[in-house]
Amino acid sequence: MDAVSIVEDEVRESIRTQGIDPSDDPTSTKRLVDAAVADYDKRSMVAALPMLGEPRAAAAQIFHSVAGLGELQPLLDDPEVEEIWWNQPEQVFVSRSGRSELTSVTLTENRVKDLVERMLKSSGRRLDYSTPFVDAALTDGSRLHVAIPDVTREAWAVNIRKFIARTNSLDDMVHMGSLTAGAAQFLSTCVAGGLNLLISGATGAGKTTMLNALTSAIGPRERVVTVEEVFELQVPLRDTVGLQCRQANLEGHGEIPLRRLVKEALRMRPDRLIVGEVREAESLDMLIAMNSGLPGMSTVHANSAHDALTKLCTLPLLAGENITADFILPTVASCLDLVVHCVRTPQGQRYVSEILAVGGRVESGTIETTALFLHDGQVLQRRREAVFEHQRLPGGSL
Repeated sequence: MDAVSIVEDEVRESIRTQGIDPSDDPTSTKRLVDAAVADYDKRSMVAALPMLGEPRAAAAQIFHSVAGLGELQPLLDDPEVEEIWWNQPEQVFVSRSGRSELTSVTLTENRVKDLVERMLKSSGRRLDYSTPFVDAALTDGSRLHVAIPDVTREAWAVNIRKFIARTNSLDDMVHMGSLTAGAAQFLSTCVAGGLNLLISGATGAGKTTMLNALTSAIGPRERVVTVEEVFELQVPLRDTVGLQCRQANLEGHGEIPLRRLVKEALRMRPDRLIVGEVREAESLDMLIAMNSGLPGMSTVHANSAHDALTKLCTLPLLAGENITADFILPTVASCLDLVVHCVRTPQGQRYVSEILAVGGRVESGTIETTALFLHDGQVLQRRREAVFEHQRLPGGSL
C-alpha cells in the first residue's frame, strides 16, 4: 500500500469516528486531510514508511477521493472541460472548446462502479439490470448518463456533461461571436413579445445555452415553468418553477414522464412554458399548450431549421394513431413563430447559422417559411429580400 492510500484510510477512519459527512461539511474534511497529511509527513521522517511526496498534491488527491469524485474531480473543476466520458475504464476522454481529447486518467471496473454509485447518491436514481440506463443531475448541475451491459458490449459507458455558463444573456452571445447584435436584438424583441421559439441543432451545438440566453429577455413579472428530463436550465427570474422527470421504482411504479409534466405545468398558472427538449410524443402536449395562447420555447435535435420544423411535424404522430398530419401541420404553422438553428464546427466554434420565420399558411403539405437571418460562413447576415408578413412577428424590431 502506498503512502496516499495509508493516509486516505486514516482520514476515512477519522471521518467515521467524528461523524462527518464529507459532502455536507467539506471544510472539516479538508481540515482532517491537512492534519493527517502533516502527521504522516512527520512520521515518515523517523519511521520506515513509504514517502508521501509533495504534501499539497497528496492532500488534494486525498480530499478529492473522500469528499469528491476522486480522479475525476480535477476534470470537473477545470472550467475548460465541457464533457467527460469513457467507453472503457482505461480511456477517459474530455471535450475542450468542442474538441475531444484523451486524458491520462485511468480507472478500473470496480472504480467506475464506485464513482457512478457516488454520483447517483444525491439524485435518488438507480441503475441495475432491469434499468440499464440512467439520467441524473450531479450536485454541481452537471448531467450524468450511464449505460451498462448487456446494453453496452462490455464496459460501463459513462457521460458527464458539464453546464458551463459562459453566456447568461444574448449580449454575452454577441460578445462570444455566436450572434450579431442585430440578430440578438431581434430575438430579444421576439421573446419579450411572447413569440414561440424552437431552438435546433446537433448534440453539443449549444441549444441549451441559447435557450438559457433567450430566457434573459423574458419580462421580470412573468411566471415561468420549465419542464426537463434532468435539470439543466437556469432561468434568471425569481418566479420560476422547475420540473423534472422521475423514473419508476423497483416495483415499476411512480414514473413521471415528460408528457405528464407538461400537462401538470399548465395547472401552475404559467405565463411562459419552457420544455428543455422534445424527443417524442411530448411535442404534441407542447403544441397544444402553445395553441392555448401560452408562449413557449423548446429545443430539438436537427440538422437544419427546416429539418427541425419537419421533425416537429412528425414527433406528435407518436402520441397515438388518432393523431394525423392533417391536424399537426396547421397546428405547427399556427403555433410556432421562429426556429433558431445552432451549429458547432469541427474546430469547436458554436454559432447561430439560421433564424427561420414560420408562416401561418400550409400549401400542398408544406408550411410557409421565410429565412430571416443566414450565416454566410463569416457572419450571420439579415436577408434583405425577406418580407415579414406574419402578423405576430414584431416587424418593427428590424
